[in-house]
Amino acid sequence: MTHILQIAPEIAPGSGVGGVAHHLEANWQALGVTTSRFTLHEARGDWLPTPGPGLRGRVALLARVVWFSTVGTVLARRLIARHPGTVTICHNDALAGDVYVNHGNLRVAMRARGHYRMRMVRNPLHLFTTARDGVRYRSRTHRFVVNLTADEDALLRATYPRLRPRSVVIGNGVDVEHFRPATPDERQQARATVCAGRPLPDDAVCVLFVGHEFRRKGLPLAIGALADSPASVHLLVVGGTPDMVEEARRWARKAGVADRVHLTGRLAEPLSAFHAADALTLPSAYEANALVVLEALACGLPVIATPVGYAPDVVMDGRNGYLVERTAQALASALTDLVAADRAALSWAARQSALPLSWAHVAQRYLALVAKVGEAR
Repeated sequence: MTHILQIAPEIAPGSGVGGVAHHLEANWQALGVTTSRFTLHEARGDWLPTPGPGLRGRVALLARVVWFSTVGTVLARRLIARHPGTVTICHNDALAGDVYVNHGNLRVAMRARGHYRMRMVRNPLHLFTTARDGVRYRSRTHRFVVNLTADEDALLRATYPRLRPRSVVIGNGVDVEHFRPATPDERQQARATVCAGRPLPDDAVCVLFVGHEFRRKGLPLAIGALADSPASVHLLVVGGTPDMVEEARRWARKAGVADRVHLTGRLAEPLSAFHAADALTLPSAYEANALVVLEALACGLPVIATPVGYAPDVVMDGRNGYLVERTAQALASALTDLVAADRAALSWAARQSALPLSWAHVAQRYLALVAKVGEAR
């Protein structure tokens, strides 16, 4: 009987790495596959503080990454040794497991943001992660590495020409039952409440931005593009710490569009924001995958994005969204096209493009990879 052990600091519902592991686990269990976990708890890291805003939060994140990469690696390898028949899939940090899922290439991300050397040197966590991943990709730590897109696969090979694990591409999935188009009543309720006291105008074309790294994901560009877009376009921004939200508010005032930018901060359940919106924008400099793109498509939202991460694989320009250059002018042009387009047709095409990307399908692809691991052994 197949037994799969997943290694990740956290495995829980959500849209991050832990959410990926959670969805895979749930679908495997539905198929009768035995699963187990190795998280920060099993790595004896419960005492570590929770990351948050500011310097203290960054230090907490550094501590967790270093702990799971070192102590977690040792304890995970001991657990694997006690269960030699188990196939192990690692999602983050630890140097252990048959399969490693590449959720992001730090070196590529820093180069995409510019000032690469400065960004690397001033952040000890970046230096540690780069050294650790050099060991990961140039050694026999893993048998396979999973990349989430074909573009990410090519970037990994270019970054590590001496890549030792065999490389495969398996995209992430989306919960098409949870993320679905809103009913008229759900849409009306969401537009009245999600903006915390500032209901969206009835005629507003609401464009959603979701993310916790505003600059890398292009929020300044999205705000700047509003000034050259039709007045009916409003921007709904989900995510960010209080300091980041306040900074974004200053960007909107400077651009003269403060009345058209709605900032919610973090939402425990962002589905209401998807239901309030007419489209999603993600003018990001770099994305390994960006699950929010799949979630938006599943909700029937056309996606306006730069050609990074999942976008070039799933966005068909002019049919279920728009692929744009990373400039405010290009984004403003796409927003103008969105207002004039048949948004009902865009919405239908968006939903249809997400249906084949369910987690059930992705879980089956991983099971096929698990079978290959058995053959390799």
